[in-house]
Amino acid sequence: MASPMDGFMHWMETKFMPITQKIGNQRHLVAIRDGFISIMPVTMAGSVAVLLNVFFRDLPNTWWGAGNAFTTACTQLINVNVNVYNGTISILALCFAFALGYHLCKAYDVSPISGGAVSLAAVVATMNFAPEFALSLPDVSPDAVKALEAAGVTGLSVADGAVSMSVTAPSMISTALTSATGLFTALIFGLVCSMIYIKLIQAKLTIKLPDSVPPAVNSAFVAMIPGVVAIFASGAITQICVVATGAYPNDLISEFIQRPLLGMSSGFFTVLLVEFLAQLFWFFGIHGMNVLAPITEGIYTPALLENLSVWEATHDLSQLPYMWTRGSFDAYTMMGGSGLTLGLIIAILFFSKREDSKTIAKLAAPMGVFNINEPIIFGMPIVLNPLYFIPWLLVPVVTAAIALGFTYAGIIPPVYIQVPWIMPVGLYAFFATGGNIMAALVALLNLGVSFIIWLPFVILANKEQEKTEAAEAK
Repeated sequence: MASPMDGFMHWMETKFMPITQKIGNQRHLVAIRDGFISIMPVTMAGSVAVLLNVFFRDLPNTWWGAGNAFTTACTQLINVNVNVYNGTISILALCFAFALGYHLCKAYDVSPISGGAVSLAAVVATMNFAPEFALSLPDVSPDAVKALEAAGVTGLSVADGAVSMSVTAPSMISTALTSATGLFTALIFGLVCSMIYIKLIQAKLTIKLPDSVPPAVNSAFVAMIPGVVAIFASGAITQICVVATGAYPNDLISEFIQRPLLGMSSGFFTVLLVEFLAQLFWFFGIHGMNVLAPITEGIYTPALLENLSVWEATHDLSQLPYMWTRGSFDAYTMMGGSGLTLGLIIAILFFSKREDSKTIAKLAAPMGVFNINEPIIFGMPIVLNPLYFIPWLLVPVVTAAIALGFTYAGIIPPVYIQVPWIMPVGLYAFFATGGNIMAALVALLNLGVSFIIWLPFVILANKEQEKTEAAEAK
């Protein structure tokens, strides 16, 4: 007679997993995932620049005061890092717009380079080229404001004893539109306008040239009419938004889509649900984080980059808006890889009596230190192994809850710096939070918790082995 677990496994394999595989292979979602992956060198360079300035400027200023000798000596290095930040994080939405258009067109077997360029141009067409900003007037005292207004000067305001003026800057683009804040606009308009471009090419609404024309020239002419239509569509939608609401698309998307989604993403139960689903997919042999990449990369990565932008602007950890970001998963719940299997490896090495498990753990340990755990997932195996089903689901959920608790309590800051995912346990959290020691200790605490949760099941595996050996002896 089949057990309840067997029935559950059969239902998951025949009903649930085919649906998730279709979702995971959906072309638009794959393009979003690959778009974020493609810009990782850019985000990594900007994150490294911020991290270096934490140690060259921010921490020394905290320890020894502004203008200390060490920071002064590092001025040129600090400026180099600022330049790198401006060339990476400040234009991240533009990089993503091109990458998204490229991968989407590639998925439809349409010229990807032209598609990336069209996507980029369409996103830029949504931007306000005359942004308003507050210009600080440090030499003007608050007492002089009334006299200046009487003389006809407008746009003056006083806040905390400082005078500023509202200024319109023509022929400029605010970095608020091109950086992490503009990612959702890049995603939405990049998808829509790339699809317009793709569908028009598939409909053969193109300029046809003789076969004797070089392929590069022919490709450019094929893309011409679809590209023009797609970019004009973006410009027309932008103007409709401005006329109807008085706001540009980025403002509307940020207010009604981006902020609510990012706010929900840091919710306690939302994070735990994402962790649970990722582990559930993995248990059936499907890479959970890949299936959920449109969520983890499309929502949690912008949250991380927005935290990074806020830190760079304010240098105040209390101002970071999002409690849980893409790097939080790696920092606190994926030490050794998905399922925090580094804790399992330690439990096996010290308490397992099974030679097969100990051999696999010894082979997997060096890679587990650097968060690579396919050898133990498929070698033990954990995939489709009912013995490890409960801890596999439980460990990431519990450790995420612990890390969230410490973050919401203000004991550790949110993750705001992107670091390489192969960074060993503790070091990832330390660097991802700008050198916070408590964050590293929480990561080590989670490793200990994972060990405690995994241990009873390792001991249970010992007993299962003993029963099997006893049965064979009879």
